[in-house]
Amino acid sequence: MSSSSSSALKEEKEDEAVKGGELLFCGATCWDMIGRKKGIDGNLVSPTRLRPLIGVDIRYVVSGCASCHCVALDVEGRCYTWGRNDKGQLGHGDTIQRDRPTVVSGLSKYKILKAGSGRSHTVVVTDDGNSLAFGWNKHGQLGVGSVRNEIESSPVRCLVSEVTYTTCGGDFTVWLSSVEGSSILTAGLPQYGQLGHGTDNEYNSKDSSVRLVYEAQPRPRAIASLAGETIVKVACGTNHTVAVDKNGYVYTWGYGGYGRLGHREQKDEWAPRRVDVFQNRNVLPPDAIISAGSVNSACTAAGGQLYMWGKLKNNGDDWMYPKPLMDLSGWNLRCMDSGGMHHFVGADSSCISWGQAQNGELGYGPMGQKSSAVPKKVDILEGMHVMSVACGTAHSMVIVDRTNVADQLEQLDVYDGKAIGEVPKQPAKKGAKGADNSKKRKNAKDSSDEDEEEDEDTEESDNTDEDQVNGKAGVKRAGRGRGRASASKNSSSGRGRGRGRTPASPPVKSSGKRGRPRKSS
Repeated sequence: MSSSSSSALKEEKEDEAVKGGELLFCGATCWDMIGRKKGIDGNLVSPTRLRPLIGVDIRYVVSGCASCHCVALDVEGRCYTWGRNDKGQLGHGDTIQRDRPTVVSGLSKYKILKAGSGRSHTVVVTDDGNSLAFGWNKHGQLGVGSVRNEIESSPVRCLVSEVTYTTCGGDFTVWLSSVEGSSILTAGLPQYGQLGHGTDNEYNSKDSSVRLVYEAQPRPRAIASLAGETIVKVACGTNHTVAVDKNGYVYTWGYGGYGRLGHREQKDEWAPRRVDVFQNRNVLPPDAIISAGSVNSACTAAGGQLYMWGKLKNNGDDWMYPKPLMDLSGWNLRCMDSGGMHHFVGADSSCISWGQAQNGELGYGPMGQKSSAVPKKVDILEGMHVMSVACGTAHSMVIVDRTNVADQLEQLDVYDGKAIGEVPKQPAKKGAKGADNSKKRKNAKDSSDEDEEEDEDTEESDNTDEDQVNGKAGVKRAGRGRGRASASKNSSSGRGRGRGRTPASPPVKSSGKRGRPRKSS
């Protein structure tokens, strides 16, 4: 490792070692159901303390806009993971879901400083500039040089060195490195050009077939067109990438739908393209923050003004190029992250959130609204110093400084989570109808889960935003319909007729009658 990189990491360690805080969580906790069913139970609608992490000094937290799992790092360099684990993305050597933050024992001999979280994979960076990864590797997103093992449930070494930072898109990974001429490297799925190498690596699966496949890229590769630049910040949406160089110029590439690349058009970009709004007197300052949601992007520019672009709400026009979000003018934004369609910001002594939400991930509490089109304070955290934020699919996390807020923290709920193998308590059914239909619901879940295992594309489209199947929202809905239809075919014809009577989106309504508890103990 170069001395400059080593000293930079050491300074960062010394600087951040004292900066641990309390991790708070809000949103969905039914990890196996998120994105697959609506009306799920177990939502934490207010920022909540997690029992295993009470008193633990957490200094780094990460999820991803396509992630149904979480990663937290403490000041000692331990790595905790929890959430969905169907592809080994928690790194515990198995595929068993964890409700409680659990130390990754396979990383115990390393001090972990940074982490990234994809749809079904996780990547970490050690204090000596190495990187390890675990989870799904079908597209080479672990960067281990091979796709021979589709699942790696324990940490494996990535083929990169002198790493300073990592982040993940849905099925790809980006590393920043201190190696001159190779400051940014990518690996994984190239389908929309999100790797930045000038191609989507598309080919026909067979000469006689029209089915297109995308060649995995399992070996991390430096982006040639950025070899002359030093990339200092990067953020990933599900299928796009946003990067900033040391001069404050912003580059975007990958999937272009909804204007999320900020180039005034919806064309996919297979190589980094500079965003013209951020130049001259509006280049990004060194302390700028950047963020990428599944269908949008954001950054702070001159004067700390927040700009956003892409799809910002379900109705209304998309922002095809970066525009200032005037609601947050004058705020000192320290940190920001974006989930599927929601955002969290730490600013001054407030925590602010907004966006489309269904599972309490905005943290407004049991009496608050679910969604908000405009930025709104998370009242219960008012007066706290927010050190870091992270957003995932239907959940959010915040690290707050414990200084002078012990009493406030004591007022917050505490979530225990289920131990491994503990049978969850069945929620009370609403009258006889709920009881009669409980078996039907279970059958529906089993068959749909089997179908998701058989057809990975269906699962992926369910988990993320509209553009997961060939980048077209309409195709995605059709894909989901096809997947669910096959599940219905496998089941009894009687259940198929029953599902058919439900007018709108039958697959997701089947469990929607259970009720959503307002507050978890």
